Amino acid sequence: MTALREVIHRSHNKGRGWRHIREALLAYVFLSPALLIIGTFGLFPLVFSVYVSLHRWRIVRGNFVGLDQYIRAINNLAYILVFGLAIVFIYIAIQALRKLVSTAHEHEEVPWGWLVPSVTLTAALFQFVRFALFLLPEVLDIGEKVKGMQRTQALFLELLGEAWRVEQVHTARVSTFLILGVAIVLIYLVRRFVSRTPRAAFYTTSFTLALALLIIAGVMGWFTWSEINRAYAVALETGAELEIWSQVLTIAAGMFLLILSWKLWATAKKSTSTLSLVLKLLGASALMIGAWALVAELPRVVQAGDKNWWQGLQVTVYYSFFTVPVQLCLALFVAILLFQNIKAKGFFRLIYFLPYITSPVAAAGVFRVLFSGRPTAPLNSLLTLLGTRPLLWLNEPKGIFQMIIGPTFNLPQWLSGPSLALIVIVIFNIWNFFGYNAVVFLAGLGSIPTELYEAASIDGAGRAAQFRHITVPLLSPTIYFLTLIAVIGTFKAFTHVWVLRTGAALGTTDTASIIIFNEFNRNTRYGYASSLALVLMVVVLMLTLVNNRIAQEKVFYG
Repeated sequence: MTALREVIHRSHNKGRGWRHIREALLAYVFLSPALLIIGTFGLFPLVFSVYVSLHRWRIVRGNFVGLDQYIRAINNLAYILVFGLAIVFIYIAIQALRKLVSTAHEHEEVPWGWLVPSVTLTAALFQFVRFALFLLPEVLDIGEKVKGMQRTQALFLELLGEAWRVEQVHTARVSTFLILGVAIVLIYLVRRFVSRTPRAAFYTTSFTLALALLIIAGVMGWFTWSEINRAYAVALETGAELEIWSQVLTIAAGMFLLILSWKLWATAKKSTSTLSLVLKLLGASALMIGAWALVAELPRVVQAGDKNWWQGLQVTVYYSFFTVPVQLCLALFVAILLFQNIKAKGFFRLIYFLPYITSPVAAAGVFRVLFSGRPTAPLNSLLTLLGTRPLLWLNEPKGIFQMIIGPTFNLPQWLSGPSLALIVIVIFNIWNFFGYNAVVFLAGLGSIPTELYEAASIDGAGRAAQFRHITVPLLSPTIYFLTLIAVIGTFKAFTHVWVLRTGAALGTTDTASIIIFNEFNRNTRYGYASSLALVLMVVVLMLTLVNNRIAQEKVFYG
C-alpha cells in the first residue's frame, strides 16, 4: 500500500508539474502579441535611435562616430551621462539580487541552481542582439541597392531574403536559437531534478536581469573609457588642448558630494540628540558647499556644448516651470467650485473640458491671431482702448522680467526670464489642459468620504483647515499623477509650440522638441537628432525619478 501510495503521489506531482508548464506556455502564447507590439513600437525605436546616434547619419548611414554626437550636444557631460547610466544599471542589478536572496531566505530555498540556466538565457539574449546588429545594416543597405532599379515588392522581398541569408547573419541566427534551446533544456532539468519551487520564474528572471544589466554596465563603462582615450588620441594628433578628465572628474565628484549631502540631510531628522542633529546638518551644509564648488565647472562645459540645444533646454525648463504649477492650481480651484452643489454644474464641466478636446492646431491658430504683434490685432486693440501701448506678443524675444524692469538695467540672459512669446505659449497650454486636470481632480474629490468633512466641522475646523488637512493629503495621489503627466507633457510639447512660434521671437520659443525636429527635418542630421532625443529622454527620466522620490514621502495612499 505504501508503494502504491508513493507511485500515485509521484504521478500526481508529475501531472501537476506538467500542468504548470502548460499553463505557463499558454500564458506566454496569449502575451506574445502584446510583447510583439511593445517590442516593435516601443523598444525597437529606442534601440534604433541609439544605433543611429552612434553614426554620422545624414539621409543615409555614415561612419561610426561613437559619442561624438553627444559630445557636440552636451560636451564632456556625455561621458558622465554614459558612466552614470552604467552606475544606475549596476545599482538596479544589485537590488534585484538582494531581493532574490531575501525571497530565497524567507522561503528557506537555495536559488543558486537557477544561475546556470540564467547565464545561458542571458547569453541567448545578447546573441540575439548580435544577430540584430548584423542584420540591421544589411536591411538598411537595401535602400542603396534599389537605386536606379524599378522598386517592386518582389524586389524588396528578394533583397530582404538575401540580407537574411548573409553568412554572419545566418550564423548569428542559428547560434541564437541553439543557445536559447540549451537554456530551455537547462531550465527543465533544474526544475525536474534540482528545485521544484513555484518561484522558479522569479529566480530565473532576477538572475537574467541582474546578469544582463551588469554586462551592459560593463560594456558602457568600457565604451566610455575607449571614447575618452580616442578623444585624447585625436587631441594629441592635432595638438589641441583637451581637459576632459578635469571636467569629468570635478563635475562627477561634485554630483557625488551632492548626493552624500542629501543623504546626510535626510538622516538628520532621525537623530536622537540635538548635538547629533546639529552635526549632521553642518556636515550636510559643508558637503553642499564642496559640491557647489566642484559643480561650478558645469557652466564651462555647457558653454562648450551646442548653444542652440542648451537654449532649447532652458526654454523647456521655463515652459514647464511657468505652466505646471499655474495649470494645476487653477484646475484644483475650478474643480472645487464645480464640486459644490450649484445649478448647471454639468454644463460648466463640459465648457471647461472643451479646450482639451479642441484640435490643438486649430486652437493654436486662433491664439496666433489673438496674440499677433500687429497694432490692429484683437488683444493690441483692447490694450489701445485701455490706454496702453501695443505689445509684440508672439514676436517679442525679450524676457518678461527684463520688460518689467525696463531698459535702465540689463539683466543677464538666464535671469531675464522667459520671453513674452513663450508666456503666450504658456497661456495656451494652461487654457488647453486645465479642463482635463479639473475633471481628474473632480474624480479625486468624489472619492473623499464626506464623513471626514463632517467630523472636522464638528471638531471646529474651518474650510481652510479642512482643505489643508483633509483635501490636500487625500488628493495627493491625484496631484502626483497630474504633476508627473504635466511635466513629461511640457518637456515633450511640440504641436502647438510649432504653430505658435515665429522667427521674430529669435528662438526664445524653441523648446527641446523643436530643436530636435529642426536637426532631423531641416538639417537632416539624423544621428545628431537621435542623440539629442536620447539626452532629452534621460532628462525626463531623471525628473520622473525625482518626482517618484518626492512622492514616496509626500503622497498619502490611505
